[in-house]
Amino acid sequence: MQDWDKKPDPLSLIGGFTMKGNGSRGLSSRLIDHRIFAPSLIIIILICIPFAMYEDESLELLNSIFDRIVGMFTWGYIWYAIILVAAGLYLSFSKYGNVVLGDPLEKPRFNLFEYASILIAMGLGSTIMRTGMTEWANVAVDPPFGAEAGSAEALLWGNAYSMFMWSVQVFAIFVMAAPAMGYILHVRKKPFMRISEACRDIFGDKFVDGLGGKILDIIFLVSILAGAAVTLGLGAPIVTYNLAELLNIEQSFTLTLIVTIVWVFLFSISAYLGIEKGIKRLSTLNMYLAGAFAIFIMIIGPGIFILNFFTDSVGHLLANYIDISIYTDSTNMEGSTYIVSNTVFWFAYSATWAMLHSVFAAKISKGRTIREMILTYLLAPTLLSWVATGVLGGLGVHQYLTGEVPVLDIVEEDAMAVIPAILSSLPLAPIVLIIFIIIATIFLTTTLDSTTYTIASYTGTRNMSQAEPSRALRIIVAAIITVLALLLMRIGGLPPLEVLSGLMGIPIILIQFLTIYAAKKMMDNDRAWIHNVRGRKGRQVKLKGKRLRD
Repeated sequence: MQDWDKKPDPLSLIGGFTMKGNGSRGLSSRLIDHRIFAPSLIIIILICIPFAMYEDESLELLNSIFDRIVGMFTWGYIWYAIILVAAGLYLSFSKYGNVVLGDPLEKPRFNLFEYASILIAMGLGSTIMRTGMTEWANVAVDPPFGAEAGSAEALLWGNAYSMFMWSVQVFAIFVMAAPAMGYILHVRKKPFMRISEACRDIFGDKFVDGLGGKILDIIFLVSILAGAAVTLGLGAPIVTYNLAELLNIEQSFTLTLIVTIVWVFLFSISAYLGIEKGIKRLSTLNMYLAGAFAIFIMIIGPGIFILNFFTDSVGHLLANYIDISIYTDSTNMEGSTYIVSNTVFWFAYSATWAMLHSVFAAKISKGRTIREMILTYLLAPTLLSWVATGVLGGLGVHQYLTGEVPVLDIVEEDAMAVIPAILSSLPLAPIVLIIFIIIATIFLTTTLDSTTYTIASYTGTRNMSQAEPSRALRIIVAAIITVLALLLMRIGGLPPLEVLSGLMGIPIILIQFLTIYAAKKMMDNDRAWIHNVRGRKGRQVKLKGKRLRD
């Protein structure tokens, strides 16, 4: 019997496998599989150092590379997201949708509200608070389809596009590797929830257990370590800008450091409590807080205007959803508009996070069917993000139209400065700022918690089908991400890394398609739509199999 709670030797926190007892391959008390973690960390460091030291030059180089990609593969990223949505609908409504991730006789680990709340907190994070308040203005300055900058039509395009950014395409990118990862963990009971293991039915044992499998796992880790550091770095200003406004102090690295320390402290508490008492409770708490904040804004702010503008924005988005989804601005010989390049970047950046979201979604989906997992991830975050964008974006548009805040002028200078400017223009501004800061802090705490939970699950040496990732390992991972993000913020290296993390989504796209095919192949090989489904037939088949084994 494995002793999962045994404290590790401090000198062996990083290690791999050991041979135990009767010669079988067991899991050691060492926390990290260094064969995939160490190379990933070294690659990240080697990438970050020159980009951080030569920020302007590296940003110019990366932007030129990214501009070439936008020019050449805009169509590819657009169809990539559409294909993933189609694949999600196919898996959901075909025979595969009934397959249960786990024992069909067991209930899901979380109820639907808890399950959706955790996925929303992971899928959206504090980023929705930034894009909800600023993205409409970026589009209004450079609107699509010939609209005049700053016009009423441009404002409507802006808010509709903000909603589009958080629609089914991006959540399909996040979730479509999850069926394969959940299947290997909860159905096949594999000890490691890794990309390489998910591809075993495609490439065979020799590839997965050899160099090829290690390369797949390293690509995954490099992408999410970079993405996690960038997200922490980009999330900090959401709090620090508003905290500086509230306390009437200057933006500084010291303030960023203090905020980050608070985050790490909150995360450490959550990590100690575990997923049931930590991530789940924080996620559900934040859903209530976010709902209360939206109602509060409606009461003290322009509630009627927000409701009307939200209605217009939803109608505009639905009427033009296909146009936005497949818009490349190909006839514009002077260069593409903002939404074309931003959509490509958004999908590429989302691809960087895709495996992280999928691994986490797979881990918490025990007892859920393939259909429940995919549709919950497609619909729940989409609906909440549309409401959030409707409230935050509608507030910003109202303050701009009434002349309270020169939003379009501010966004061209510093987009993040728009947020405290809008919130400070409301009655009871200090209370509004405090609530906003609390919600953003909890959102980022749950994001960091989910991220480290996933990385620890992926790189750890515990059997993930039987145990949770080590608390110590999660805190080690959090420390690495935090130090990396602070270092980059200190020396100004985040902008190039943000672009680089988008570029790193390219190999992830190929891996995603592999995992979708792998999920189908595993379920076909196991005839899972017969043997692992709910209902009388599924129970009879499972019980019959159990009697035969006995």
